[in-house]
Amino acid sequence: MTSATDTANDTRDALINQFGLADAVVDPDSLAHSVARFREQGITLPTFAQLADPSTIDPAITAGVGKNDPDARNLWRVHWYNDLAGNRVSVPDHVVLTKEITGVDSPIIVVFGDRFPMITAHKVLAAYSCLAPRVVTGQFDPTRHRAIWPSTGNYARGGIAISRIMASRGVAILPAGMSQERFDWLDQWCANPAEDVIRTVGTESNVKEIYDACNDLAKDPGNFVLNQFCEFGNHLGHYEVTGRALGHVFEHVAAALGRPELRLAAFTSATGSAGTIAAGDRLKDQYGTKIVAVEALECPTMLENGFGEHNIQGIGDKHIPLIHNVTNTDVVVAISDRATDELDVLFNTSAGRDYLVNVKGFSVTLIEALEHFGFSSICNTLAAIKTAKLLGLGADDAIITIATDGAALYPSARAKTLASRFGNDFTTVDAAEVFGEHLANVTTDSMIECTERDRNRIFNLGYYTWVEQQGTPFELFEARRSQSFWQGLRRYLPVWDELITDFNARVAADS
Repeated sequence: MTSATDTANDTRDALINQFGLADAVVDPDSLAHSVARFREQGITLPTFAQLADPSTIDPAITAGVGKNDPDARNLWRVHWYNDLAGNRVSVPDHVVLTKEITGVDSPIIVVFGDRFPMITAHKVLAAYSCLAPRVVTGQFDPTRHRAIWPSTGNYARGGIAISRIMASRGVAILPAGMSQERFDWLDQWCANPAEDVIRTVGTESNVKEIYDACNDLAKDPGNFVLNQFCEFGNHLGHYEVTGRALGHVFEHVAAALGRPELRLAAFTSATGSAGTIAAGDRLKDQYGTKIVAVEALECPTMLENGFGEHNIQGIGDKHIPLIHNVTNTDVVVAISDRATDELDVLFNTSAGRDYLVNVKGFSVTLIEALEHFGFSSICNTLAAIKTAKLLGLGADDAIITIATDGAALYPSARAKTLASRFGNDFTTVDAAEVFGEHLANVTTDSMIECTERDRNRIFNLGYYTWVEQQGTPFELFEARRSQSFWQGLRRYLPVWDELITDFNARVAADS
């Protein structure tokens, strides 16, 4: 019979070892190895507080370093305050979409993720948030561990980038059906792509196959799995860094519009690993913002318990991530990949852009902004429009979301859409039909405003993955039902920052 003490120890061990929640040095020898390696390579680490407020970072650190260079100084650019060239900006780059294109009175603020370094996507922040705490607590040793990065897209690339510039070897695991551009990037960044890029069966809906590959690799003690779906550093990094950045953008927009009465009514986020949606917890605490979880209609896991597959790349389905604070979610909405695929064509072809400028009368500035919307970015924006309609939001209610990555990552996928749906000849008539179907007539179907019963149903759906398949202690799984659990996690942020500061001091002292 298992005692209460044994259960508590199992839970604590899982929090530290499986889920990345150590609050002290676990292995001094591994920590010493990391200090020596970082000293040799001249690597220092930013704190989460610095990434949340980059005005506290000395700009000289990144002077002369290309934004996409494999240089450790780009760790200090892993935040929202970059422009496309990697220069520091005072407010994160964004666009405010108005009624002319959205059809709703509520301004929709979209913050651009393709300003992040190396991978032009915000998932590099998630990767840093998972690896840095493991290094400074002595859990990850770059002299003996390979960092394993399971992903349905950009997180694996972010992990490879962060591993490389933190003097470590990384291994990317992602579905074979992801865009060719992702694999092309990995071929350039991995020292040995044949060994360090593992392609699992299927697409973003095949997450279990990714877990299976991780469990197999974990049998080798030299492999260290950094599973974004259950690493609470992913949640906490976005709570602190993304949450604060989005709040800053909202306040900037309200001031720029001269609208002090503007309310931040909702935040929409596709739940790939459920890391980004943690920013909503902070926005809800600060502004009372409703949190909207977004998924693909072709695989409606939260709405209908999961089946099918889709092409909104970066959203993993058929499971509920352990780090998703489900009981704090207010709305669930599903978006069809037909809409994201075809709007991507509309936004990124000459016929589509000509239609938007010459027929719809949109500004060239707006059209140029649309090239920074990747598939999940379009998905997040459509979800914001649907949310405005479902909740009856008006001109005084802003909605904020993110453009995870840009259209530059999807030419191969766009070519498939053009060939399969438009016979490689996208015309003005096609453009009008796409705009009419996917933007002019957005409906409130395939979405719910969550009741307590809805939240419990979605929460319970995670049991099969995490307790039965992945061996998560049941008591830990259940603890996540309470908001006190999630609020308690936040104590780790200042602890990790102190450990990072101490780590940097040791690196400098030993130089």
